[in-house]
Amino acid sequence: MTPAVAAGGNGEEVLGGVRPGAWFPKIVAQPDAAVAPGRQAAVVSPLPAGPHPGPMRLGVIDIGSNTVHLLVVDAHRGGQPQPAASVRVPLRLVELLDADGALDAAGERALTSCVLDMRQQADALGVHDLAAFATSALRDATNGEAVLRRVGEATGVSIGVLPGEEEARLTFLAVRRWFGWSAGRLLALDIGGGSLEIGAGMHEDPEVVASLPLGASRLTRDWLAPSDPPKRSELSELRRYVRSQIAPIVGTIYPLGEHTRAVATSKTFRSLARIAGAESYSRGPYTRRVLRRDDLVEVTAKVCRMSVEERAALPGVSASRAAQLVAGAVVADEALDLFAIDEVEICPWALREGVILRRLDWLTSS
Repeated sequence: MTPAVAAGGNGEEVLGGVRPGAWFPKIVAQPDAAVAPGRQAAVVSPLPAGPHPGPMRLGVIDIGSNTVHLLVVDAHRGGQPQPAASVRVPLRLVELLDADGALDAAGERALTSCVLDMRQQADALGVHDLAAFATSALRDATNGEAVLRRVGEATGVSIGVLPGEEEARLTFLAVRRWFGWSAGRLLALDIGGGSLEIGAGMHEDPEVVASLPLGASRLTRDWLAPSDPPKRSELSELRRYVRSQIAPIVGTIYPLGEHTRAVATSKTFRSLARIAGAESYSRGPYTRRVLRRDDLVEVTAKVCRMSVEERAALPGVSASRAAQLVAGAVVADEALDLFAIDEVEICPWALREGVILRRLDWLTSS
């Protein structure tokens, strides 16, 4: 599979002719949309672009490979978005794809119910503007477009498919806004369930972005299952594959110059950092957390010898994520090695916050 790589700032057009990062589907009023019996369809009015001096309650529904996540924030131009609510449902869509790569009927029903519930929760929370998007699992599903169309008809929520390069671009935006300009040249890594996103650059729009098929759930399904713990031969083959995917991107980013700071986002990196001794996330987002390369090597060797049950008992690892931790650790390990990174700093913001920030920029533009 050829890696998806794009350079920023070149005026490319995607998503119906709109500049990357400028558009996301929003809830629209669809009073005739089918809803589950006994449920009342939510009505959320999209805000027009233009000056909005007061705070706005914005929401995003992120349909990922592992989890469907509703994030609601209170935001205004020039201010830091403040979380108001966060709802996660572990649907694990990437594991519900059949041999032909299509999402099965049970998965579609579960997704429809989940999106409808989140739409109603957004309405109850007073969300003014809601964006909904799907990432790797449905981006790659052979019936992804049809599934999202039917889910939209059943729930009244318009769901867009976020291209991998745009996913990397928006994650990079969130990282840049979190650390600021003083962070210098950034290299951002995000390991999702279905893909690995990479972004690098000096500005808010990265100079290089890449989306690779190296998600923790995808690799577990394709390379490691059902061995527990995985066999050495499986791990060796997986490492070779991961390196073959990342190496060309290193060659693309290297000419940009040395990065000032390497940053990692996503649950996988947070879990690995926690196992290595980083502070618990109950301490809040402003506590500095890093994952050092030497510690990652030790953690990776450790989790590769453990069963799923043993991994689930580690600090920072949920039972639902324990099975894919080995694959995620291998991707992290190889990425840090190939990019010659001594340590990565864990960023509490990622894709969802990037979507919120881009949406806020658009809503408050004059």
